[in-house]
Amino acid sequence: MAVGGPRLKRLVGAATAAAMVTLVAACGSGDSGDTSSGGPVTLEFAQWWGAELPAGDFDKIISDFTAQNPTIKVKLLSAPYASTKQQLVTGAASKTLPDVVGLDGAWVSDFAKQGAITDLSKLMTDANYDTSQLASQVQAKGKTYMIPVVNFVYPLFVNKDLLAKAGVTSAPTTRTEFLDAAKKISASGGDVKGWALPLDTAVPNGIQNDVMSWLWASGGSMLADGKPNLTSPQVKSTVEYVKSLNDAGVIAPGSLTMKEQDKVEKFTNGQVGMMIDSLAHINLIKKSKPDLTFEVAAIPAEDGYTGKRGMPYASWGIGVSNSTKHKAEAFKLVQYLMSQETNAKLSTIANGFPGNKNAKPDFSKSDPLFKTAFDIYQKGYPANEFVGLPKSEDLMRSFDEQLQLVLTGKASVDDALAKSQESWSSVIE
Repeated sequence: MAVGGPRLKRLVGAATAAAMVTLVAACGSGDSGDTSSGGPVTLEFAQWWGAELPAGDFDKIISDFTAQNPTIKVKLLSAPYASTKQQLVTGAASKTLPDVVGLDGAWVSDFAKQGAITDLSKLMTDANYDTSQLASQVQAKGKTYMIPVVNFVYPLFVNKDLLAKAGVTSAPTTRTEFLDAAKKISASGGDVKGWALPLDTAVPNGIQNDVMSWLWASGGSMLADGKPNLTSPQVKSTVEYVKSLNDAGVIAPGSLTMKEQDKVEKFTNGQVGMMIDSLAHINLIKKSKPDLTFEVAAIPAEDGYTGKRGMPYASWGIGVSNSTKHKAEAFKLVQYLMSQETNAKLSTIANGFPGNKNAKPDFSKSDPLFKTAFDIYQKGYPANEFVGLPKSEDLMRSFDEQLQLVLTGKASVDDALAKSQESWSSVIE
């Protein structure tokens, strides 16, 4: 995610980068394929997905595509996320991106502004593509530049033993219930706290995953017509709620310098009762602490809220180079990956959720918590307003700095939001 996903510890599936082709700088997508001799078109497809899946699984999916489309060959450029990002950022600046690219939502605005990735809205129209099947699209100035292929969501993780010890019978569903549960867990003895909040400004994705998630869970938005709207009653209510958790002493100590991995470690070690975290960490937690009894639930909403709940997510997104001579063929690959059957298959092996609304992963061989989370996901909607924004990490950081002033008593909520609004407005056109 997005930013989220990008900043996640990418632990989905088995990392098998050594078995994958190392990503090399593309020689210029305009050169791929030999159409002059009537031969097949060759598409270069750069992504980090193959490096995060069991060896050979992604190659098999691509082989099935080329079997169905004999005039199109696909050269997979698979490498770890960091290497892929570095190469694509360089390729975007020089307009030499491979024909098809895996995208992180945090890159979309800059890549689109550079003219490096193409307008998918036009390709979808040209192909008579039914967009209603897509769970979401990432746009810039009203045009789609990225389609999320697989989503990795962030539900609420709850330590069932700590909840039971505190006398709480079920996972909280409202903000009031969450505060009450967090207080009871924090009062149950030892150094245990109710919640963990990572706010390290070096990696400020806690603003996205752990703060704004409360806003989205109640159907709220930090934007209005694409512009910052941080002084709205909904955003103010969210920050005031986080402050109330801090004032109640239910947040694990060290939050101002805590990173996401620290939060996961504290939950795994039984030091916090609840956290908002990536579903991708379920297997990691169970491997590290097989005896830990925990469940996942929807993020609590404002008291009285009855609408659909947004859930933070990060994605494996896909886009098409603006300089490729084979846009129609490139979109055929996009269509294939987004088709109901293929999307379900890819989501299953990635332990993620499909970008095609009609696709259903096969949970028969996965942890039951994935099925629980998928049911929650289907009742709500994927929410991450940082996806597609310019300099999204900088936006999170500036908000983080103001929130820290609020939590340390150095600024009022109103002043912090006003300054954040001013800061964001200078970045978001």
